[in-house]
Amino acid sequence: MFDFNEDEVERYSRHILLQEVGVEGQAKLRESSVLVVGAGGLGSPVAYYLVAAGVGKIGIVDFDEVDLSNLQRQILHSTDDVGRAKTDSAKETLEALNPNVEIITYNQRLGTDNVEDLVSQYDIVIDGVDNFAARYLVNDACVFTNTPLVEGGILRFEGQVTLIDPEEGPCYRCVFPEPPKPGSIPSCQEAGVLGAIAGTIGTLQATEAIKYLLGIGESLIGRLVIYDALQLSFREVKIEQNSDCSLCGAKPEITELEEYTIHCSLQEND
Repeated sequence: MFDFNEDEVERYSRHILLQEVGVEGQAKLRESSVLVVGAGGLGSPVAYYLVAAGVGKIGIVDFDEVDLSNLQRQILHSTDDVGRAKTDSAKETLEALNPNVEIITYNQRLGTDNVEDLVSQYDIVIDGVDNFAARYLVNDACVFTNTPLVEGGILRFEGQVTLIDPEEGPCYRCVFPEPPKPGSIPSCQEAGVLGAIAGTIGTLQATEAIKYLLGIGESLIGRLVIYDALQLSFREVKIEQNSDCSLCGAKPEITELEEYTIHCSLQEND
């Protein structure tokens, strides 16, 4: 059965029962790889569900340490992990969940010198960053390397998610051309976020990645889904590729990666 051992057959039995997945789909997941950028609020549920689903290789990028204030939403980590590198805590937690999955950690800050090399090693990237500087850097690197990207963000009681495929649809810059000016948005610490929102959006991101890897369902390419927890509502915004986009348009102005120094994001993920 595609070389699955008895443990794997039992572990993934509920997937195998699905006509859209089956043994072949589960084998496809085992051969797939996902890079999770950020082991915080969004990265936690994303990584949990990808590892539980049996995606064969998961890369996790984060350079931060676990703080007590993280634990309200960053479910990869526990109280005993405070002060540890998030990558170490995440690896330990995920390997305990599913020892069949390869977990590769990168305890480093993303920059123009390493981001393209990292994203190009994986089938798809999931963005769980907490600042616009990293968000634009990851988007740009994915466009340059033709790597699909599941983009997500949360703030207060709201969240949003979309799928960016450089070969098929709009990139992040098609919707948000430039990072906001410093001081034009509330800081990460001032805005706050309901912890459970990270679980909702992160789970949607993991679902989109799994669908993409399996080639099933209707993707979020060209669609931005916005979640309002207070109203318990979802609304969808159609987004189109901008022919004048400075990155992926007909005449791109951005031809190489650039660093930004904006440290707080409207979407507070971490």
